[in-house]
Amino acid sequence: MRPPSEDLPALLGEGYAAIAGAVHGLDDATGDGATRAAGWTVRDLLLHLVGDAQRALVTMATPADAAPDTDAVTYWHGFRPDLGDGGAAHAAWVRRSAAAFTGVDGLVALWRDTSAAAARAVAAADPSSTVTTQGHVLTVRDVVSTLLVEATVHTLDLAPTLAVRPPPEALSHTRAVLERLLGAPLPDVWDDEEAVLRGTGRLPVDDERYPLLG
Repeated sequence: MRPPSEDLPALLGEGYAAIAGAVHGLDDATGDGATRAAGWTVRDLLLHLVGDAQRALVTMATPADAAPDTDAVTYWHGFRPDLGDGGAAHAAWVRRSAAAFTGVDGLVALWRDTSAAAARAVAAADPSSTVTTQGHVLTVRDVVSTLLVEATVHTLDLAPTLAVRPPPEALSHTRAVLERLLGAPLPDVWDDEEAVLRGTGRLPVDDERYPLLG
């Protein structure tokens, strides 16, 4: 039975578990396979996701006394692909760090343990409480939304090589965030998966407003 559509912690836990299941028994050759994230292999993307799960753990343990200054949509304003170096420095760090693992099995184990701990921490947190992450104050619920969007997009990135798909409710939530970033509905002819792929530049769109996220 699937969690309710807006039970974001449950959806995040389901999404993280799906990735863990998909990479269980991953061999080095498949770990070097391509993803939809340009220039990133499966192992690169898995390490990037480990960083997200670590962010969840740190954030849930970093309460804030201040009111939120960022929400689930404005959080993404600093991550547009046309800003700064477009994430090139982070991508280079991820590739070097992922390559430091002698085998992909160590990275798989790190993801399994870290993602499960992050899912438990998120589920135990008060969704209305405020926390600090990356220099911003958000409610726990909004932080979980950012984690869910990230996991959903990157699950689609992994899909060409691994047999994994995000929960349907996670796709619809991610679409809603993208529509709020755009300030308009995404085309009805796009189902939720296509909307996320096009909204994040994984599939082309002849519109200068895209991609909304990298």
